[in-house]
Amino acid sequence: MDSALDTIATGLDASQTMMNTIADNLANVNTTGYKTEMPEFQTLIYQTGIQPGGQSTGQTVYPSGLELGTGVQVAGIKDVETQGALTTTNNPTDLAINGYGYFQILQPDGQIAYTRDGSFQPNQNGQLVNADGYQVIPNITIPANATSVTIGLDGTVSVVTPGSNVSTQIGQLQLANFINPQGLQPLGNNLYANTTASGNPIVGAPQTNGLGSINQNMLESSNVDVVDSMVDMISAERAYQLGTQAASAVDSQLSELAQAASGA
Repeated sequence: MDSALDTIATGLDASQTMMNTIADNLANVNTTGYKTEMPEFQTLIYQTGIQPGGQSTGQTVYPSGLELGTGVQVAGIKDVETQGALTTTNNPTDLAINGYGYFQILQPDGQIAYTRDGSFQPNQNGQLVNADGYQVIPNITIPANATSVTIGLDGTVSVVTPGSNVSTQIGQLQLANFINPQGLQPLGNNLYANTTASGNPIVGAPQTNGLGSINQNMLESSNVDVVDSMVDMISAERAYQLGTQAASAVDSQLSELAQAASGA
């Protein structure tokens, strides 16, 4: 009976993790570039009483085994790397990636982080930065007197200055991609760090080597599906309720056994 309660407890923990993940997804439904999180579950080690295929006699074997599961564990939480919808903002320094890749951001400690959030703007020096003031890599500096800024699908950045009708290219944005984006470590603030699991960044110009294109005047919306999240929430809630009911049933059986033992 004690083992049954332990098994039920693992299921309750798993259901709570699922609920926590859904809550995080719903909280970030309006977060630019956010990717839906999905927990992965694994069975815990089995207690083997009879090995399948073991000898039942000298000439016969067991066609099936006697193996009792001990519950479930959370193996990991991965991001669902599907494309979010592109929404128009009409801000010339708002950029959305359509396809694979991440923008590169220089952090204050000198490390490079990666993001799908292209909510950029020029700082006091004209350098393109994110909402926290962290510089976009490669550095793009927009002249203070620029009358228009054009960023192409391939990441080329051009400006028009007063007295000229001809645009001048001032820089080239690059994107980074990873063999295993699931292995990136979330840092908060819509930033990720590469890890041994993700592999080293593969940097290149947009629209080359499988990298996506850059769409100006747009941002990538979260890919959270609210309807699917609500369905998953109901499922997780039902699983938790069933777990508590099973725990209550086991507790009742334990009480009856204790009373029977004391009566004996």
